[in-house]
Amino acid sequence: MSTLVQSPTLEILAREPEVFSIWKGPPFSNGQPLVKFEKVSCTAARFSENGSRLMVTKSNTVISIQDCCSSTEIRSFDIPSLLAATLSPCGTYLQTFQKSTTPQDKNVVLWEVQTGAAVYRHFQKNMSKTTWPSIVFSSDESVACRMATNEIQFFDLKDFSKGIIHRLRLPGIAAIELSKAPGPYIAAFVPESKGIPASVQIFSCSKDAQTQPIARRSFFRCSTVALHWNKISSGVLVVAQSDVDKSNQSYYGESKLNYLTTDGSHEGLVPLRKEGPVHDVQWSYSGLEFAVVYGFMPARATIFDRKCNPLLELGQGPYNTVRFNPKGRLICLAGFGNLPGDMAFWDYTEKKLLGTTKAECSVTSEWSPDGQYFMTATTAPRLQIDNGIKIFRYDGSLYFKKMFNKLYQVDWKPEAPERFDDINELVKSVETLKIDNNEKKVQVPKSSSETRSNVQASSVQKPAAYRPPHAKNAASVKAELFGGTAPSEEMSKNALRNKKRREKQKEKKTAEASAAAGSS
Repeated sequence: MSTLVQSPTLEILAREPEVFSIWKGPPFSNGQPLVKFEKVSCTAARFSENGSRLMVTKSNTVISIQDCCSSTEIRSFDIPSLLAATLSPCGTYLQTFQKSTTPQDKNVVLWEVQTGAAVYRHFQKNMSKTTWPSIVFSSDESVACRMATNEIQFFDLKDFSKGIIHRLRLPGIAAIELSKAPGPYIAAFVPESKGIPASVQIFSCSKDAQTQPIARRSFFRCSTVALHWNKISSGVLVVAQSDVDKSNQSYYGESKLNYLTTDGSHEGLVPLRKEGPVHDVQWSYSGLEFAVVYGFMPARATIFDRKCNPLLELGQGPYNTVRFNPKGRLICLAGFGNLPGDMAFWDYTEKKLLGTTKAECSVTSEWSPDGQYFMTATTAPRLQIDNGIKIFRYDGSLYFKKMFNKLYQVDWKPEAPERFDDINELVKSVETLKIDNNEKKVQVPKSSSETRSNVQASSVQKPAAYRPPHAKNAASVKAELFGGTAPSEEMSKNALRNKKRREKQKEKKTAEASAAAGSS
């Protein structure tokens, strides 16, 4: 007799000034979340990548590691002059960065959470986005390494006291990214120098197989890169960014999307069909396809398979963000940041647009682990006003909204999507959608061509004509605010009087011209 395994409960962490709270759900009973922890004192809080542990920074020196299943504290660490801290993906290790004055201080420490022991120490002069965390782990914690000057250093996870067990020499190396679980590969970026082009290379993490790169891609005009591995570790997408656009079409430089595979089947550019920057790229949870938002506005969105063949065109619109649903088949296109917040929810397997809506001024956005909800948040310090959370259903309808005086962070508690039921049966019956914001029904298009036209029509609106202040009479204001007859369709009294005056003047001139012609 098979045992029915119950899906885990969704949880949301919300951090306000000096406190954090954890809610249970959605779904919410009576429209409000059940509070698991309310306003717990902290300066920072973060889940481990697998959601098993929670790191809470209580002050400038005290870090508490908590077990998420039992909600109990595993261990507390007192770290003087603390500047940064992070958990390893499975929560096994805590890595801290302290203020240091001399290289003898060894200000980066790796702690084993369960025992509280410091298993490794080294000195790091400063901290940046590319150098922190200093020691990086693969998702399953089978590989640990560190980027140092001109080399990558590898460690023995079973015994960190051995120190560095082998080194991969790469002069000028500036960034690295380990592949996902299983983690046998590492991608390394070396910027261009003295006429030598920049390059991204893939190496095996095994010492015996590191003599030659498995794949390599070189390119000029590249200052930084963003490396995106798929979940099955078969390929990496490389967004190469240049500070200067030689065509002078963009103030922000130019970007190109490259793709490298670990089997050597592809090393080159992804064939994008529109000029302009690469706004966002994301792999699906299966790792078999990826989505790209690219091009000058209105941006274009395309889904490719892992051989770079286009599978589906999602049309054009004011978009710069793409999010794959972790349960597959659904995708959200959005325009956040300096864009107005348009969102389009797609069933890309059936090539259907499920619905469109808006989430203005959103700073963060992510699907829930079960794939049924999409959460956006407006947070400080990016935006100091209108901070809050919005949760939408997978079809775009608004499910929950909560405002805050000040909100710094909001996160879903990570869970493996496999632990939740499939949502294919839920989306199968969706034909129309009633959007909460404007109470208008969106009909599901019957073809991809109709879909593209509907997306463009719903997202790109024609700007209203400029009206000078002296022309804004009561009738036009009422029409614009309350949906009455448009001013262009119903003339005001002044406009009607002026029209009659012009007609009389025209008749008078015509009569005078006729009289002059007759006398001559």
